[in-house]
Amino acid sequence: MNYDIKDVNLAPGGKKRIEWASNDMPVLAQVMARFEKEKPLKGTRMSACLHVTAETANLVRTLKAGGADVVLCASNPLSTQDDVAASLVKDYGIPVFAIKGEDNKTYYKHISSALDHKPTITMDDGADLVSAIHKDRKELIPQICGSMEETTTGVIRLRAMEKDGSLKIPVIAVNDADTKHLFDNRYGTGQSTIDGIIRATDSLLAGKIFVVAGYGWCGKGLAMRAKGMGANVVVTEIDPIKSLEAAMDGFMVMPMIEAAKIGDLFCTLTGNIHVIRREHFEAMKNGAMVCNSGHFNVEIAIEALESIAVKVNKSVRNFVDQYVLKNGKSIYLLGEGRLINLAAAEGHPACVMDMSFATQALSTEYVMKNKGKFSPKVYDVPKEIDQWVAGLKLQSMGIGIDKLTEEQVKYLASWEEGT
Repeated sequence: MNYDIKDVNLAPGGKKRIEWASNDMPVLAQVMARFEKEKPLKGTRMSACLHVTAETANLVRTLKAGGADVVLCASNPLSTQDDVAASLVKDYGIPVFAIKGEDNKTYYKHISSALDHKPTITMDDGADLVSAIHKDRKELIPQICGSMEETTTGVIRLRAMEKDGSLKIPVIAVNDADTKHLFDNRYGTGQSTIDGIIRATDSLLAGKIFVVAGYGWCGKGLAMRAKGMGANVVVTEIDPIKSLEAAMDGFMVMPMIEAAKIGDLFCTLTGNIHVIRREHFEAMKNGAMVCNSGHFNVEIAIEALESIAVKVNKSVRNFVDQYVLKNGKSIYLLGEGRLINLAAAEGHPACVMDMSFATQALSTEYVMKNKGKFSPKVYDVPKEIDQWVAGLKLQSMGIGIDKLTEEQVKYLASWEEGT
């Protein structure tokens, strides 16, 4: 078996981590049990580019149980859990190409290795596989029946490809499923980002001015959690509706240039480039901490920060670099500007990834059952998959809900009844 990981001898610790995560993923466990019996993915060659975590391990185990011949590579150079990668190789026979801290050359070499598998279906977290296929591996396009996309940034890229006519394979926007973005993005990102910041800095958030750039579902989750930790939260936005929503949710709203003057801690979650720029760094207080929880490390203009620094002290703490400016002020960059929740912590808790990855697995099955019926577009996850996953999650939590009575069904279907 061909693979490239840090050390296969790390497998025992990784297996414990995978098994621990599986205890809190009951919906995915039910999908796995059915997949083992029915083998809906039999004959499929699958390449997945995802964060190599314990939760992801349980997803790829589920795909393999369904009959897929699956390989895995990392979707971020700092998100890999090396012991998990080792366990997938040694204990579960799944080829992995991922090493925590790998440089860009190695990162793209690993993507190429995953595509050497000649997939008939792909799974992405950030659209790097699909992008590589369209740029460098066009010969693979005719055999690929579909792809799944896990994150907001990837869906944005793919919709842009569809709009300009360059998308050549069908893609399911798993991120846009309610059982994904309403929970994974909001509660998962909110909690895991706070976790990464605290692990990296050991800072007390209470009383600090915490600037959240972007008020999408990830930004909403982080703002809510930071407020719960006692921080004074400032939101920066470009969208008037989201800005109004943030204001009515009780947060201060202002442009980044104003927030830069008062903020103690900054986190970007926008999916866009250079949200924090040179003029913002120059306006920041001494000791300001800057991090990112958007998918790519482009939201913070790191080159601009380097250009105005007279001294850079690497790793003053794990995942913390100090940039000293000409005026003597220090700015601290966390996690090299990459996803702080995965660079310095463990990513989203298994409980919330349970829904996201059950939706991923079922979307893969949906693509295979409808092979050849899709044109090269971005598709939504079928509503019945969303409803089934949500219902099963409620059941696993011991929560019951009401059902419509026949009278209520009739009333909702009628336009004749009023007051």
